[in-house]
Amino acid sequence: MSVKKSEIKITVSLDENNLPVEMNWTATDAGINQEPCKALILSLWNEKEQNTLRMDLWNKDMKVDEMKMFFHQTLLTLADTFEKATGEKNISEDLRDYCFHFAEKMNILPQ
Repeated sequence: MSVKKSEIKITVSLDENNLPVEMNWTATDAGINQEPCKALILSLWNEKEQNTLRMDLWNKDMKVDEMKMFFHQTLLTLADTFEKATGEKNISEDLRDYCFHFAEKMNILPQ
């Protein structure tokens, strides 16, 4: 059996205080090359430690309103991913309900 490999690469440019000023990502299979982004949340499961490793980065240009929308959309995506991975529809719907509550409290619901 042949194994195909794909690479996802994240490049972060830092200022003198090691804060992100620019981020770009590349995904070989998706044809994405050095696409800019303002924020990322990356979670990795460490089986040996039974723990989640994570990296949260955002650049200086990320506005608070953008961060609110980014979190809202990320939470919605997590609900979809969790349902797809586990089949747990009820708790995924509960998370989506919370996402609506979050959006309401953050004043980011579409007008």
